[in-house]
Amino acid sequence: MKPKQKVRVAILFGGRSTEHEVSLNSALSILKNIDRSKYVVIPVKISKAGQWRLLPNPERLHSVEDLQSDDGDLLFAGDPLTNGFYRILKESEKDASMCSSLQIDVVFPILHGTFGEDGSLQGLLSMADLPCVGGGVLASSIGMDKILMKQVFFQNDLPATDYLWFLRKDWEQSDEKIQNGVQKEIGFPCFVKPANTGSSVGVCKACNLSELAECIELAVRYDRKILVEKAIDARELECSVLGNDDPKASVVGEIIPANEFYDYEAKYHSDQSQTLVPADLPEDISKNVQWLAVSAYKAIDCAGMGRVDFFLERETNRLFVNEINTIPGFTPISMYPKLWEASGISYSELIDRLIELALERHRDIHHSAYQK
Repeated sequence: MKPKQKVRVAILFGGRSTEHEVSLNSALSILKNIDRSKYVVIPVKISKAGQWRLLPNPERLHSVEDLQSDDGDLLFAGDPLTNGFYRILKESEKDASMCSSLQIDVVFPILHGTFGEDGSLQGLLSMADLPCVGGGVLASSIGMDKILMKQVFFQNDLPATDYLWFLRKDWEQSDEKIQNGVQKEIGFPCFVKPANTGSSVGVCKACNLSELAECIELAVRYDRKILVEKAIDARELECSVLGNDDPKASVVGEIIPANEFYDYEAKYHSDQSQTLVPADLPEDISKNVQWLAVSAYKAIDCAGMGRVDFFLERETNRLFVNEINTIPGFTPISMYPKLWEASGISYSELIDRLIELALERHRDIHHSAYQK
């Protein structure tokens, strides 16, 4: 009996976003935990300049420093007939004969932020007819844009905090008008966020007009669309979701940030932040969080994985859906795998399931007439 052929998995990481380093940490954790008896691991790094590189010797990638190398053959995708990527064997040669195909069965993107989590990469992989772990173009783009995400939540009667938004151009032309609008419609304190970043990059809390201006000046460095939302005194809860058309929710976890809120520093550089898994909550609130997490996941047509973040208002116990992350962190301290581990799915089993879901989703898409 012939041995079962290993699945060839491209772990795609790095990228051009401000979350490049976070992606390296996530990728390293996956590389350490993926079952090499089931998979041929193909590490592909996208540099900060946007070049795709096939990192050599995947069995020797043991640290973030190992993943920082930009050595390796250039790759590019786009031809659905190759069943993978094209590999440029000699960069100095422009002749197509110097390319060879690199077979890929499924891509596991672990890129956070723009050009990785926002639908652009998912569109490219879809055109190349490559199965991809996680949500498709629509879910990824909505999940990345905090303004569109909130609009979808409200359209689906999901509770979310009050907000307003504006363009960087509006701020440059009418800063005083925007400040007055925020003060009148949202009030203080409030959070100012770039619409299309993750890991709390560029997020700032304002308690008065002076701080509001400073926070907006920070946010417009990262995006042309700015979100301002009402701040509430709340506990921060998170719930992981796994699945395609019939997704399931994990146990609920709680974040106790080292700083005033769970900013980039508190997430990745402070050892004072705490995570409680599972969160100490009444059963009815936990079940409501799980129900809302699955509802938010379905509302944006997510697939594979997603982590939904919540606020639980301390005074009233009202729940608010904050956001959904379609490529949540996979670092050793990340809540997505920790919540599933507490729900009975180990890290390596989670990787298996996500790859299975990507292949399942790809087969389902091919049932559609336009794919035939």
